[in-house]
Amino acid sequence: MDELYWQKKETWPETAATSIDYPEEPLFDMLDRSARKSGDLPYTVFMGKSQTFKEVKEHSDRVANFLASKGIKEGDSVAIFLPNVPHFPAIFFGILKTGAKVVTCNPMYKAGELNYQLNDTESKIVFVLDHPTFTPTAYEAIKGTNVHTVVVCSVKSFLSKAKAVIGGLLGKVPKSPYYEEDKTLFYEDILTEYEPTPPQVNINPRDTAVLIYTGGTTGTPKGAELSHYNLTSNVLQIAEWVYLKEEDVEREGGVRYGDEVYVGAIPWYHSYGLTLSMLSATWFAGQLVAIPDPRAGKPPLSDLLKDLEKTKCTVFNCVPALYAGIANHPNVGKYDLSEISICGSGAAPLPPEVAKAFEAVTGAILFEGYGLTETSPVTHINPTSKKYRKFGSIGIPVSDTICKIVDMETGKKELPVGEVGEIAIHGPQVFSGYWRKAEETENVMREFGGKRFFLTGDVGHMDENGYTFISDRKKQMINVGGMKAYPREIEDIFFTHPKVEMAAAVGIPRDDDPSNEFVKAYIKLKEGETATPEEFIEWARDKMAGYKRPKEVKIVDALPMSSVGKVLRRVLLEEELKERGK
Repeated sequence: MDELYWQKKETWPETAATSIDYPEEPLFDMLDRSARKSGDLPYTVFMGKSQTFKEVKEHSDRVANFLASKGIKEGDSVAIFLPNVPHFPAIFFGILKTGAKVVTCNPMYKAGELNYQLNDTESKIVFVLDHPTFTPTAYEAIKGTNVHTVVVCSVKSFLSKAKAVIGGLLGKVPKSPYYEEDKTLFYEDILTEYEPTPPQVNINPRDTAVLIYTGGTTGTPKGAELSHYNLTSNVLQIAEWVYLKEEDVEREGGVRYGDEVYVGAIPWYHSYGLTLSMLSATWFAGQLVAIPDPRAGKPPLSDLLKDLEKTKCTVFNCVPALYAGIANHPNVGKYDLSEISICGSGAAPLPPEVAKAFEAVTGAILFEGYGLTETSPVTHINPTSKKYRKFGSIGIPVSDTICKIVDMETGKKELPVGEVGEIAIHGPQVFSGYWRKAEETENVMREFGGKRFFLTGDVGHMDENGYTFISDRKKQMINVGGMKAYPREIEDIFFTHPKVEMAAAVGIPRDDDPSNEFVKAYIKLKEGETATPEEFIEWARDKMAGYKRPKEVKIVDALPMSSVGKVLRRVLLEEELKERGK
């Protein structure tokens, strides 16, 4: 069978090259190049104030000089514990300019979760938002790690003078309740005290640039090693795919250099937001609008709608839950969203009704794609035209990407078109492996025809035109509004509770959106102990990020077990759905 048969069908986008010439260069070259070519164009936008490409490039050089002065060098790791704020790009590229790896950390993590990541990567410095919660969490998390410096980043300097003064007077500018002076430096001081002279380093583009943590196929947190080349390739693959038709949306053509406005509502610590918003905006000299909390405002999402209108957003990548929230917002008709053109959906299945409702209020075109942290992330995208877009499908493999369906038992046998099996991916965007986990890397890699394929853990099939359909998840992750919660990680945390003998976690489909789930935990108590579900829900509040915390807890006498002693989560879910009449 021709392993690229979909490229020969009429559904392959006529403007998309089947293969692209990817540059072998460090990831930070995209910032430096845009600063040289378009230095005076606005880059980061936050609360109405913007920075140019030239300014952000200079800030990244100062950050790199600072890090080098602190001993950071090639092979080291530096962590970013920040939401989407304007500091993020300069810090990200500044770290890379030292030859070190960026470790992106979920700002919703509790201290124990962050501590694990800092320890596992042997990070030496962490950048954190000046905030009543985030900063103290970082101080607690660095205990017992190699971190010797915490760089505190305030948003005050990125506000207009009027907003900064008013915010300070009203106490609305976030600020930590305390600072540990022996470990703390402030981002503003780095920009004033260090020259914009980064160290001279010789970067191999195939080396790891970013460590992004994922549960992979097992749910155990591990760092996916994404190289400079992986991420650069994926930016170009995505842009190559996008071409708009006048009959679908009121513009013709692909991504426009220097003209696009990317609204960053998806977190940049995650591969989805990092590649499709931050890196893509950097490569194409677009504006990058920083949205720390897309659900802010009354009613929720109101602040995001204001930013979409004010910034004249043109590129908007999101999860289905946010698209649905915008389309159903009671005041959406009051906002002019007509500039929005290019919209990608990922992280969860896209209901056709959501896409149609969002398009009706914006005039944009919304197309579903697919990817994983391990693939930088994008591997599939639906054609960006209404004629060939296929709802229910994740689309067609993008340029230079080969998708195979393999048997679920061994992953070594390729299955014919139409048969259901595990999805396997080969391409320039596929990661090198999991950080210091050679065995787990080997478990998810297979070779076909001399090419290295990644076993995604997702189950599906491909049709005669290459459209791929996901039917199930081999890995038992829980999709909470596009965020991935892994049962094993949740269970491991519950096992630390002194009253818990056994624990299991499953994802329960929400009544209003079956593609979206919430966590339910089942707990067997130790003999002689008593507890209530509410007690565990409250206990979990300080132990795990909000999306991982169970919405419901059930105390049980026993958990269903397999013959080898594994908890049968599938049985729990089946029983739960039966009780709920689903």
